[in-house]
Amino acid sequence: MVDPTEEIIEAEESVIAGLDYWRELPVKQQPTWTDRVAVEAASAEIAALPPLVFAGEVDNLRDRLAAAARGEAFLLQGGDCAETFAGATAEQIRNRVKTVLQMAVVLTYGASMPVIKMGRMAGQFAKPRSSDTETRGEITLPAYRGDIVNGYEFTPESRQADPRRLVKGYHTAASTLNLIRAFTQGGFADLRQVHHWNKGFTSNPANVRYEQLAREIDRAVKFMIACGADFEALKRTEFYVSHEALLFDYERPMTRIDSRTGTPYNTSSHFLWIGERTRDLDGAHVDFLSRVRNPIGVKLGPSTSGDDVMRLIDKLDPNREPGRLTFITRMGAGKIREALPPLLETVKSNGATPLWVTDPMHGNGLTTPLGYKTRRFDDVVDEVKGFFEAHRAVGTHPGGIHVELTGDDVTECLGGSEHIDEKALATRYESLCDPRLNHMQSLELAFLVAEELGADK
Repeated sequence: MVDPTEEIIEAEESVIAGLDYWRELPVKQQPTWTDRVAVEAASAEIAALPPLVFAGEVDNLRDRLAAAARGEAFLLQGGDCAETFAGATAEQIRNRVKTVLQMAVVLTYGASMPVIKMGRMAGQFAKPRSSDTETRGEITLPAYRGDIVNGYEFTPESRQADPRRLVKGYHTAASTLNLIRAFTQGGFADLRQVHHWNKGFTSNPANVRYEQLAREIDRAVKFMIACGADFEALKRTEFYVSHEALLFDYERPMTRIDSRTGTPYNTSSHFLWIGERTRDLDGAHVDFLSRVRNPIGVKLGPSTSGDDVMRLIDKLDPNREPGRLTFITRMGAGKIREALPPLLETVKSNGATPLWVTDPMHGNGLTTPLGYKTRRFDDVVDEVKGFFEAHRAVGTHPGGIHVELTGDDVTECLGGSEHIDEKALATRYESLCDPRLNHMQSLELAFLVAEELGADK
């Protein structure tokens, strides 16, 4: 007779062996560690620490995303381009959460459906780079790959990849998640309070076009109060976290076998995505994430073919499980109306139903004559409109928006109701990587998306 315990152990060993198959495949965008022993020690320390998220939370999110893929909900995913350790303060975390909550209220009203709130937070510490090195004048140093790898300061000591940062990344993510949970479960997310915050946005004379929608929301909230709505329940909200799964020395030790089901969950985040630079079908990132139970996102640029998309579906979602796979399109305002519809048609004709989300940020970058990386707010808006137009033309569901934003009053993207121009960029340009929408621009975008969602009703 076969011992059931031995069968369980063998099954778990097989799962673990599969999780480590990525080591046999081409691996991109990893740091050049000079002390491999120190890296292995850091990963071992992380593996012994508690999970940051739990399997039940991940399963709940997958159900929510399945509803969005059916057109019954909408995903709002927003946060920093690259989180920094110094930026993980209570004030800055609160401001990011506050901005996402404010945007969600506007979108919920415009869409007349639930809005899934997700932050690019508590783990977005690593960044892919177009080059392994950076040259300033006659000095060439390793590129800045995010605080979880090295420092931004342009010195040999700062730019050397430091394995101790992996462990610091875990602890910074843990403290960030602790605050997020406190804010979203402790009354900070009360619908009445969040709606009141939005009134500061509509007091800006440039935003007069949104006053009618704001007044409608105000009347709806007052009506709910008059009807005796249970605002105790509305004081709390679900809030999920996400980041790009990039560094194997962090993501692998954070992947644990669930004791209930024997299946692996990456416990570093509820939702993980694969970037445009690492979505090779025969690469390590796609293989590794194909083996975890988390919902997975994949960034798609304008060169993506229908065959690419179907092969990604076959690899990452072979069972066509609702909520499992999200495609995040980053086409560029000038290309989305031409590039996206054929992909939608291909997927629709093959009977697959992934969640489609627009990232209107990454395809619209430019550099000013003074050297600032920026984006034009009008281009961001135009790509969002193109995303909705493509889905209307094909008859599919526009399921969400993925935005780089901050709750602070930075000046990193041109335009918007504050009329930020090239000269103004220098006043508060704080991003270490890509430019983000500031608080006011984020709300302005939310009202514009609400108009698009309302037009589909």
